[in-house]
Amino acid sequence: MINMEVTLDGGKVITAHLNGKTIKTDQSVRNGGGGTAPEPFELFLASIGTCAGIYVKSFCDQREIPSENIRILQSVEFDPEKRVPSAIKLDIKLPVDFPDKYKTAVINAAELCLVKKTINSGPLFEVFTSLI
Repeated sequence: MINMEVTLDGGKVITAHLNGKTIKTDQSVRNGGGGTAPEPFELFLASIGTCAGIYVKSFCDQREIPSENIRILQSVEFDPEKRVPSAIKLDIKLPVDFPDKYKTAVINAAELCLVKKTINSGPLFEVFTSLI
């Protein structure tokens, strides 16, 4: 089990405390915040791309393939009625000298992303209250 504490730190700043690390979020000025940190939804999107990225990086490291010039461009399409993402696309930009024999395999590596797998498995969310 992973446990995280979330604190409400004034204004629109919300901080997650996990494993000795802090992850601050804020709302944009447009949404009443100070714009001092990413919004929670931005972090959610970043977790998808960075998770895929670490799998691509590990794949390359295991095969001693240079990865410095690899980029992942992530785009999000929204369902206008539900106002939630309807498609998230990851375009893995490979340098011209990337070995052809690994192009499909690098996609498969990105597909191993735990964030993506979690979203696809549809975990149960429970929200409740308790007293301090």
